[in-house]
Amino acid sequence: MTTAVIAVDGAAASDIALHLERLGITAAAAVAADAPARAASDAMLAAAGRDLLGTVTAADVLMLELRRDTIAPALVSLCDRHGVRIVPLSDSPGDDRLAQLYGLAPPLPLRDGGRVAEALGEGVAPEGGGASSAAAAPAPTGRVIAVWGPTGAPGRSTVAVELAAELARDGRRVGLVDADTHAPSLALALGLADEGPGFAAACRQVDLEALTPAELSRISVPLGRGVEVLTGLNRPGRWPELSEERVGGALRVCRSWVDETIVDVAASLEQDEEIVSDLAGPRRNAATLAAVRAADLIVAVASADPVGMARFVRGHADLRATVGATPVVVVVNRLRPGALGIDPRGQVRATLERFCGIRDVWFLPMDVKAADAAMLAARPAQEVAGRSALSAAVRRLVGEAIAPVAPASPSVARRGRQRAGRQRRGLFARTA
Repeated sequence: MTTAVIAVDGAAASDIALHLERLGITAAAAVAADAPARAASDAMLAAAGRDLLGTVTAADVLMLELRRDTIAPALVSLCDRHGVRIVPLSDSPGDDRLAQLYGLAPPLPLRDGGRVAEALGEGVAPEGGGASSAAAAPAPTGRVIAVWGPTGAPGRSTVAVELAAELARDGRRVGLVDADTHAPSLALALGLADEGPGFAAACRQVDLEALTPAELSRISVPLGRGVEVLTGLNRPGRWPELSEERVGGALRVCRSWVDETIVDVAASLEQDEEIVSDLAGPRRNAATLAAVRAADLIVAVASADPVGMARFVRGHADLRATVGATPVVVVVNRLRPGALGIDPRGQVRATLERFCGIRDVWFLPMDVKAADAAMLAARPAQEVAGRSALSAAVRRLVGEAIAPVAPASPSVARRGRQRAGRQRRGLFARTA
């Protein structure tokens, strides 16, 4: 049986409770709108505060009248840890932004208890219907792409953001996930709040078997043009939250959530089982290992300078040992002649072929103007500098290696050549 806690001021609380009862949803408690937030933020709780939090965490849904004094990061984190769905209620149009800031769905009308109950009832599965619902669900069809690179900041996050923006241009639904447990940076680079639920909340929901595509849409932050972002850890010290089982389970759900999931991972691929005594304890690089093993495609990023190339050559062997036969697309970032001398492309190709056996390489130029414009605007370079050399190179990378377009049939190509030939003959006739 589904239970709900109603945190609403005034007579609207009883109206909502009455409509919930008609749908078979039990109202476990009705409290003041700001009571859950105050209790969750109080480090020294009285008995009443502890009882309230116990009631909230035992419920399935928290119906919350949304105001600035009724919502807090501590309350959102508490509900995420215990799998409690927060349903914001408000009659003020300005509160949509507040809900988005905390990763919540758009608020429902506060004074219309019937509509609130109906909206909540639509998301509640009938008892005994779990098996039939799972059987009727479509098979996951989405793809997972992990963006990896060696130590030294070769531009993993930049490449991940640009790939997501470019893939979304063709109408795909794209998820951008920050699974870097050493130096997460997507939220900072894109101007997003890193105090929201993010990818860590999705991983916690995996333990509760409560993670669904709808829940991922709730906790993600829209970047625009079909890209949804799951921000990373706001402190690297929280890395134990991203265990291998949790990350693997979250990425499996991502396949049903979006068409393409771009995962930004850390550099280290070390497996520390041999240097720790607690074999059941958390692993420092579990998130990276789980992401690259679950990926359908790896985008390996190298920096176009002597140090960056040396690090990539060493790290590529570890990557191949970890992912096996998974396809790897090699991208050399920040290409410029100053660091590699004459013919930098040729030197990079020769180095990678000699030491790694890599023949297919894609290059991204050192486009300082486009990169600075993207950083200043906290947006992808594809949006703020769509005609830049960096955007053109990413467009070519996606079109040729990430999501190649099927070649035209011979008849279509033949008609195109014939049409082009007629146009040229007409042009020569006019100029003659």
